[in-house]
Amino acid sequence: MEYILTVLALVGGLALFLYGMELMGDSLKMLAGGKLESILSKITSNRFFGFMLGFGVTAIIQSSSATTVMLVGFVNSGIMKLGQTISVIMGANIGTTVTAWLLSTSGIEASTDFLKLFTPDAFTPVLAIIGLLLVMATKSDKKKNTGLILLGFAILMFGMDMMSSAMGIFKENEAFQSILTAFENPFMGILVGTIFTAVIQSSSASVGVFQALSMSCPISYATAIPVILGQNIGTTITPIISSISGNIHAKRVAMSCLYIKMIGVVIVCGGFYALDAIIGFDFMTLNVGAFEIAVIHTLFNILSTVILLPFCSLLEKLAVVTIKGKKKQEIADDFATLDDRFLSTPAFAVEKSMDLVSQMSKIATESYKVAVGLLDNFDPELFEKVKEQETQIDKYEDKISTYLVKIAGSSHSQQDSKALTELLHCVGDIERISDHALNIAEVAKEIHDKKVSFSRKATEDIKIMVSAVSEILDITSQAVEKQDIALAGKVEPLEQVIDRIKRKIKNGHITRLKQGDCTIELGFILSDLLTNCERISDHCSNIAVCIIEVNSDTFEVHEYLNQIKSGEDEEFKVLYEEYKQKYYIS
Repeated sequence: MEYILTVLALVGGLALFLYGMELMGDSLKMLAGGKLESILSKITSNRFFGFMLGFGVTAIIQSSSATTVMLVGFVNSGIMKLGQTISVIMGANIGTTVTAWLLSTSGIEASTDFLKLFTPDAFTPVLAIIGLLLVMATKSDKKKNTGLILLGFAILMFGMDMMSSAMGIFKENEAFQSILTAFENPFMGILVGTIFTAVIQSSSASVGVFQALSMSCPISYATAIPVILGQNIGTTITPIISSISGNIHAKRVAMSCLYIKMIGVVIVCGGFYALDAIIGFDFMTLNVGAFEIAVIHTLFNILSTVILLPFCSLLEKLAVVTIKGKKKQEIADDFATLDDRFLSTPAFAVEKSMDLVSQMSKIATESYKVAVGLLDNFDPELFEKVKEQETQIDKYEDKISTYLVKIAGSSHSQQDSKALTELLHCVGDIERISDHALNIAEVAKEIHDKKVSFSRKATEDIKIMVSAVSEILDITSQAVEKQDIALAGKVEPLEQVIDRIKRKIKNGHITRLKQGDCTIELGFILSDLLTNCERISDHCSNIAVCIIEVNSDTFEVHEYLNQIKSGEDEEFKVLYEEYKQKYYIS
């Protein structure tokens, strides 16, 4: 019965430990808001810079597996190249040792009552209380995430203490001690460390469990060293699994992770045991604690990095030779950046979606400009281009909307939620803009096929309308790309001017119709053209309002539109007058 309770305590402690680690890591990523991923994705080919970024990002999120999975996603989507990732992986290998150093504080003992206040047993409950208060008493995403980080750390430490206490029963157990002694065989120790880490998919977690065991049971250096080396190999299972659904470039990143660890283990292990055979290290029979395990873990990763960093190019070639593919194989399509691996960091996934929405907006703007160009000089090839772009925009809408729904299904901040809403609206509006661009191209085709033409005055007025819509599209497209409130604020005044232009042109047409200078048939064509132009400006207005709403904490859509309609907004009135003069129709 005692052993059953011990096993239950061990499993419970491990569950708390893993949950605490995941909660802390996820909250750190949420607090960073996708900035860490953005920094990684924009990395240069400088090895030292890459190494430092890998170290820094992993030290913050405390998971080399998470970092390497990001890299697999970046390479799979074409954001990064294989060669850029290798030095980052090496930095991540050292960054992940930070967790072991945090956990090593569990072994700290204080000689006085005052010093005991600074031990984990004393400050962990305090951190848990502070974290709980921050989560429950604030609406700020940053403060909540900070509280979750503290709670995660506290849960992690409680889990480790629970495992350590439960493992005390094995201290005098001869059968268990004989099992540990068997791990002194380097091959067995490496194998066990590899398998255990592969199962829980985290070297930080497996090293933490090993540290907990060392605080209750005597573990010698001879046992600890090979097990820790194996744990470093086992952690590569996560990027390997992640790369299975990826392209050959993603698989090569995962293979690079494996090679870096395996070659490092072979070199360090071979050198160490060769020296041990020649010199005979006396400390091998001594027992290790949590601190010593952290030292061994860190030393291995530093040594292997120092040895392998100069050979990044060779490691890249080795991965390419192992995972063979066509020399000129390209990324499958424009939507490779919408990688499901990024869903674990919603802020970064939103950023990648925003990049594609911006690209989508540019295509729609170009489509409009090609379409209005057909009014003066119809070209069947350009007409087909507008149709192709409209189909392309439809594909963008489908892919981006589906991905945004996936992001919405994951845990995300209030700001991310607002951005998701904006993007979903923008995608729909941009798709409608491309529809109207195609309608305009069809109007141009009708004019060409029927061999009709507008009067000189109508032609001049249409050119003014076309120019105004072209400008509102350019402003909107730039506002989407830069998420610029100032640019977005220029859209609504111009949209109101475009409405005015439409009314003026229609009134002019009615006058010309009465005078016999125009026909009813041309009136229908003109009405079609003006309606599509005016609808495009309406969709630009919708997009601009979304951008302002997301990027302004105090913005209220209805209040903003009411102020404009009532003439209370001074900035709007100034811009409206400027645009009215610029696009004046007599």
